[in-house]
Amino acid sequence: MRSLAVAILTIGAILAAEPVRAQKYDPAFPFCMYSVEWGGSPRYDCSFHTIDQCRASASGLGGSCDPNPYYVGATASRGRQDKQYRRRY
Repeated sequence: MRSLAVAILTIGAILAAEPVRAQKYDPAFPFCMYSVEWGGSPRYDCSFHTIDQCRASASGLGGSCDPNPYYVGATASRGRQDKQYRRRY
């Protein structure tokens, strides 16, 4: 009887679980295009370096371009490692 209850609980947990969605926003690009495809499914495309690139792609799809809220930005300079060292006399 106990194994039947465990089996029912296991099957119920598997059926109740939803598939995991991937992250919509790519943090490496500053601009995202949002468009709704035929059938109503939204599409996020975060692969644009400039707003002009995004707008050119969105113009034929009826999409809109927005800043990426998860953009991490350019990395900081490495400081002294980027500069050439001067000789000391």
